[in-house]
Amino acid sequence: MKDIPQISESELEVMKVLWNIKRGTSSQIVNILSESTDWKPKTIQTLITRLVSKKAIEVDKSNKKSYTYYPKLNEDEYKNSASTSFLEKLYNGSINMMIASFIKNKKMSKDDIEELKHLLDE
Repeated sequence: MKDIPQISESELEVMKVLWNIKRGTSSQIVNILSESTDWKPKTIQTLITRLVSKKAIEVDKSNKKSYTYYPKLNEDEYKNSASTSFLEKLYNGSINMMIASFIKNKKMSKDDIEELKHLLDE
């Protein structure tokens, strides 16, 4: 398994944009994030720069006027890694403990439980 960089919640928002649009300039990323956040363009540019240094995104510098950014980190690989990390940190790696916790704390609806039963039956 390849090394998955640690990504902050803010950096993850930039990654979500790039996973969605596949490739984009910093202006495009700023425009999209400006609709859902109150971040300043400079803040978003800083997040992009951090993600490049973490090797989560790549930059195509062939157009000198506007660099194009694209994800190097695969969304599914990141989700799998984050899920595993979450399970390890909070539930000692036990998915049974996690599900039991959600059920006991009523974080799962009856429909959720039925869907889970269906998935387990398959």
